[in-house]
Amino acid sequence: MKSVILHNSTFYNCDCISGAQVHIPDNSVDLIIADPPYGIEGDTLHKHYNRNEAFVVAGYVEIPEPEYGDFSIRWVKEAERVLRPGGSIYIVSGYTNLYHILHALRRTTLKEINHIIWKYSFGVFTSRKYISSHYHILFYEKTGGERTFNVESRYGLNEKTVDNRSQNNADREDVWIINREYKPGTVKNKNELPVQLLTKMIQYSTNEGDCVCDFFLGGFSTAIAAIGLNRRAIGFEISIPVFDRKIPEIEALTPGSFLPLQRIPVTGTFENSRKPWTDNEIGHLTEVYTRLLNAGLTKTTIIAQLGEELGRGRWAITKALKKNGLTGKRAR
Repeated sequence: MKSVILHNSTFYNCDCISGAQVHIPDNSVDLIIADPPYGIEGDTLHKHYNRNEAFVVAGYVEIPEPEYGDFSIRWVKEAERVLRPGGSIYIVSGYTNLYHILHALRRTTLKEINHIIWKYSFGVFTSRKYISSHYHILFYEKTGGERTFNVESRYGLNEKTVDNRSQNNADREDVWIINREYKPGTVKNKNELPVQLLTKMIQYSTNEGDCVCDFFLGGFSTAIAAIGLNRRAIGFEISIPVFDRKIPEIEALTPGSFLPLQRIPVTGTFENSRKPWTDNEIGHLTEVYTRLLNAGLTKTTIIAQLGEELGRGRWAITKALKKNGLTGKRAR
């Protein structure tokens, strides 16, 4: 077993179960992102994918199908141990062995937050069945502490699309449409998660300086995203060829280098957000809304003006209008 320390992050070339038992203390990790082996003869997937294996790093280590259930129980139990109370874990899984992962989770005290579907474009041609184009992402927490969830880390709560939909709500829906990264002609690991996917998990579930752990480093994509976002990383990779190939890429990283590339959300709280409505505010709301609507202004424009005047968000104004019977019809 060898280990490498780079950028305040540590990587171990060993099995994740025994490695975690020796090297990671209880309750010390803020976030785990795990993309465990396929358990479906993943070392022969090139027979089904239109992919040149000459550009895939050798040394992929598969888990035999009969062993997958016990293997899942053991590594998930270690994940539970090392997570801090309030820490989060995302597990990426195909449908074939999803029941093993769910069974392992149900043997722990970890609590389900969301069952996310990751939808992507897939290039495998089929003629006698539907095309598989999604993975499952199981989002769980360790109870007993405050879980980090940065609700405005990517979009402000009041940001809208051109068709007036909430960008924040759309980004937090439990179906994620993120394409896989295809790198024709470049050397890669057997199955690398997209940086865009990992960035989303890390932004919502950690803060700068937090510890992000990956039990199955593979292409080191989680470590790259974590360090690029100025988090600490720790992880395990059992394959010697994969480990040796990826460490120089980690060494070349600059911590925090991804931060300037991230979208800056437009955030801000309203002066009267969550405060009870006064009679004077209701009177102002009614008078202004009725007058401006009769003057021909659109409902969207009126709500925006009332929000500025009353120091309240769009949803609060809309709710108050409905509550007070202002349906949008012009007064006669």
